Amino acid sequence: MATVGSGKYTYELIENWGTLPTGDTFGMVSALAADSKGRIFAFQRKEPPVVIFDREGNLLESWGNGSFEFAHGIHIANDIVYVTDRNTSVCIMYTLDGKPIQMLGRHGVHSDTGCENPGDLVPRAAGPFNYPAELVPSPSGDLYVADGYRNSRIHRFSENGDLKKSWGIPGKDAPNEFHLPHSLLVDGDNVIVCDRENHRIQVFGLDGDFKEIWDDINRPMDISMDSDGNYMVSEGQKDGASSRISILDKKGAVLARWECRGSGHGSWIDSHGDIYLGGVPGGIDKYVRQS
Repeated sequence: MATVGSGKYTYELIENWGTLPTGDTFGMVSALAADSKGRIFAFQRKEPPVVIFDREGNLLESWGNGSFEFAHGIHIANDIVYVTDRNTSVCIMYTLDGKPIQMLGRHGVHSDTGCENPGDLVPRAAGPFNYPAELVPSPSGDLYVADGYRNSRIHRFSENGDLKKSWGIPGKDAPNEFHLPHSLLVDGDNVIVCDRENHRIQVFGLDGDFKEIWDDINRPMDISMDSDGNYMVSEGQKDGASSRISILDKKGAVLARWECRGSGHGSWIDSHGDIYLGGVPGGIDKYVRQS
């Protein structure tokens, strides 16, 4: 096994992690998350869309057949599963065994941004949703959505699903301008947004007040937080350079960084500090922390 990273953040790479039934293969694993028992939920663009493994990679169960048109984001907090079905513009909360709890958006109804091609810089921002990328909760119970593929906004909802605030406009340079907000995380009083095609992370207050930009980053795809309170970001390919994984501190400084396989599209760091990476040939790579 290859060794990557440095210092406290040194890992051994296990390629093609996760055992499926004989003859089965992964679809594109768009995103991953872990529950309180350390089980790994992979959200793939294939039936069944949600496949669940123990930490050794043994398949435990699956669910979601027929429920999603285009699997995109998955996040787990307090053993609630938060997913986005990108192409139908809905964000849905589930129990761990796949029972729906709540849905934001209307199935197949897209807000009017003037954008037809997912990932283009949109002509104008609009309300929820037009191809959303990720749904995450905050400690207060409010819900936040990165509405990025055919919109350029972050939306804040109450726990009951009432829209409280939206912010962001299409653009490439100034604060509060987005080109494909792709992932986000709420940490204390900060909303940390992966502004993917602007190659930066923007940090806001809980109601959208701009705080700062971290720009030592390439196409930030996904962000999660480790037990030390540091951030793990998977980054996409840029200008011929490989995808990579970065560990950042609370101010965005790089603690460790290394190249990785695949697109870097979806990732998760678990309570043990191990990293699971989707968007790779064969399905999932696992990085096992050594220190």
